[in-house]
Amino acid sequence: MSDYKAPLRDMRFVLNEVFQVSRLWAQLPGLADVIDEETAAAILEEAGKISGEVIAPLNRATDEQGCTWSNGSVSAPDGFAQAYQAFAGGGWVGVGGDPQYGGMGMPKAISAQVEEMVNSASLSFGLYPMLTAGACLSIKAHASEELKQRFLPNMYAGIWTGSMCLTEAHAGTDLGLIRTRAEPQADGSYKVTGSKIFITGGEHDLTENIIHLVLARLPDAPAGPKGISLFLVPKVLVNADGSLGDNNALSCGSIEHKMGIKASATCVMNFDGATGWIVDAPNKGLAAMFTMMNYERLGVGIQGLAQGERSYQNAVAYARDRLQSRAPTGAQNKDHSADPIIVHPDVRRMLLTMKALNEGGRAFSSYVALQLDTAKYSEDEVTRNRAQELVSLLTPVAKAFLTDMGLETTLHGQMIFGGHGYIREWGQEQLVRDVRITQIYEGTNGIQSLDLAGRKIVD
Repeated sequence: MSDYKAPLRDMRFVLNEVFQVSRLWAQLPGLADVIDEETAAAILEEAGKISGEVIAPLNRATDEQGCTWSNGSVSAPDGFAQAYQAFAGGGWVGVGGDPQYGGMGMPKAISAQVEEMVNSASLSFGLYPMLTAGACLSIKAHASEELKQRFLPNMYAGIWTGSMCLTEAHAGTDLGLIRTRAEPQADGSYKVTGSKIFITGGEHDLTENIIHLVLARLPDAPAGPKGISLFLVPKVLVNADGSLGDNNALSCGSIEHKMGIKASATCVMNFDGATGWIVDAPNKGLAAMFTMMNYERLGVGIQGLAQGERSYQNAVAYARDRLQSRAPTGAQNKDHSADPIIVHPDVRRMLLTMKALNEGGRAFSSYVALQLDTAKYSEDEVTRNRAQELVSLLTPVAKAFLTDMGLETTLHGQMIFGGHGYIREWGQEQLVRDVRITQIYEGTNGIQSLDLAGRKIVD
């Protein structure tokens, strides 16, 4: 697999030339004194360095090694712990986080570019900070001030990670069927009992604590989705002074053996009367969770774009190096017995298709990110509402389109590699395997179409 180089020039073009983001930032009081064109360029350059120099070199070896489970503990592949510490040490986990709790406070238009770079470097690695940032969003928007103060600083700092515990064996898309229950306690906490599957980052050895956001039912909850509440359940209990206490009553029963993203721990999580605290009001769990999922669905779309970008870079490098046959217009490389395959029309067609999809996808994801920023920071109610409506309309489109095109782009890359794209040593087949999940998790792309047609267009 070729070295990954962050497409900084393309990112700057989209932000500065296409959308002229500095003008928008200057008009938003919450961003005017935080970010400008020069600051953005410096942030993206540093993100490109850690993505290309620290994370990307691990992608192939960690896919081969994968995660391992033993007696309830999960070990990430070699190199991930050190890379995560370097990533967290640079403040990248909290790049979009609230500065009041230690986040960097950057707009989504910036964090979206950072997400692309990290996920191009390694989709498996990128899932750990992505789930943490998403959990922070829900905690920041819906939790009590006490919970925010206790958990957000260490999550933004990358000292602790987060997970999202929704799915159960019998309840995937239809979360109204969940059976996990929460019993209220005299001290205001809850005892959470149940089992969750497909939990990304549910257990690992990258950090000292994992903060789970768990959907569960209270004893008197109404049936269906209106009876779901959200609970914050840490792997290790946190004392009043912020120090770590006893292990909570939860465990990882196993990890899944998957087609792709093998270096990301996908866990079965068992909660056996685990201590947790409610986030937001009783029976408002889905609303609190969807605060995170709207951002996460755009993030998954960006994962598709990221794999497409990595595929393009791999394919271009290979097409320039691989010598086969002569160009239709005559020999282009007369000092050798054949021309590089990049001269052949069909190869050029595939490369140009890949580049067009990547550049268009980056513009699309950046546009949605700008609408998220406008909805969050604008002081004008009409402007905020319009931006939020656009986000609601475009989020399922971004998730489905960008991941569908991500698969198409990795398949084009595989075709350019020919037989070498089908064997493991070149790394191209890994991109095909990894990107496939992006069309499935956070709501399959078929579910995104139902959301778009049923909730956004018809309503």
